[in-house]
Amino acid sequence: MVGGRWWVGVSLALLCGLEAPAWGAQHEGNRRLWVEAQQRSVRKERSALSQVAQAAMPAVVSITTRQASTTPGSEGESQKGIGSGLIIHEDGYILTSAHVIEGAEDISISVYSERGYTEDFPAEVVGEDTRTDFALLKIKASRKLPVLKLSSASQVEVGDYVVVIGNPFGLAHSVTAGVVSAKGRTDVTPNGRDGDFDYMQVDASINPGNSGGPVLDLNGDVVAIANAVNVAGQGIGFAIPVDIAKAVIPHLRKYGKVRRGWMGVSVQDCTPTVVEAYGLIHARGVVVSEVQDGSPAARAGLQVGDVIEGLDTGRVERAHKLRWQVAARGVGRNVVLHVRRGERPLKMKVRLEDMPGEVEQLAPAVATQSSHGPVEEPGTGGGGPEGQANGRAPGGKAPTP
Repeated sequence: MVGGRWWVGVSLALLCGLEAPAWGAQHEGNRRLWVEAQQRSVRKERSALSQVAQAAMPAVVSITTRQASTTPGSEGESQKGIGSGLIIHEDGYILTSAHVIEGAEDISISVYSERGYTEDFPAEVVGEDTRTDFALLKIKASRKLPVLKLSSASQVEVGDYVVVIGNPFGLAHSVTAGVVSAKGRTDVTPNGRDGDFDYMQVDASINPGNSGGPVLDLNGDVVAIANAVNVAGQGIGFAIPVDIAKAVIPHLRKYGKVRRGWMGVSVQDCTPTVVEAYGLIHARGVVVSEVQDGSPAARAGLQVGDVIEGLDTGRVERAHKLRWQVAARGVGRNVVLHVRRGERPLKMKVRLEDMPGEVEQLAPAVATQSSHGPVEEPGTGGGGPEGQANGRAPGGKAPTP
């Protein structure tokens, strides 16, 4: 009994007197390990950003343009513009923003050489499209060039890290990083002009000269192309999803321009106001607000007040997406519209045509600026004064699909 009590007493002494400090020490050790693990996580994150930048750098180019000066009294003088681009084919095809080369009489491309210095090449314009603000250039190099993989904006979500590489203010191969702060910004139209935009908003620095440069995910793949900056804000930049570029590149290479499909309707989102105005029973899709006489849509039997719920095998939820989907289908394609007229579901086949009398609009002059000369009115063109991304003016008419 005495031995037993002594054993119990020693055990209690160990638990209360000796192991209590051990718990405290263990807790302190765990806290320190947590801090160290957190620091390792930050270092790993920084390493990932660095790896993306270093791997992508050789395929990012700086673009310098020269065009006639538009400043009064400077007839005969040339103006320098700057921008960025990315190599998308080893034979020298380069993707950039159309406004970077707008009005250019001479285009020069600076490419990283294999030895680390830059090589300059004259570039020719293969094609350009102002509505999407993309241009395809070509240079002739004596070697196969490094390329970047064009991925999809769907590969990143709000809050994901991205890396931007470009030529801001002529500072070649500058790298910035941040997160995707929003997607699907259709209410942003540079200089108030309509276009086929669906902006990704990022808080990585995008400055004049970044236009045309890549926005990369942490796999090093291109998810968007830097395009616009809000000069009134800080940390608010805009990029066009690379999915749009992938749709127009074949057109630019084959035709030098984009041949858009057109069916001749105006459509609106099914907002509560629109649903009430048209007396709609079902509010899934987009409502037809206008059908042009003699258009493919008119010949197919589409009417004002019809609700388009689907295109081919996909659902239609927003008007701007339907406009882009129809345009991207191209000329001569047959599409199937899934329509609801009152309670009655309908299926209509429409053959897309060229938009009649399509007039090329000026490219949005945003996020590009000459490194020389004064900054003038925001929103003027080319590689000159600094551009601005503004919200859509109320009542602005959108293009018809």
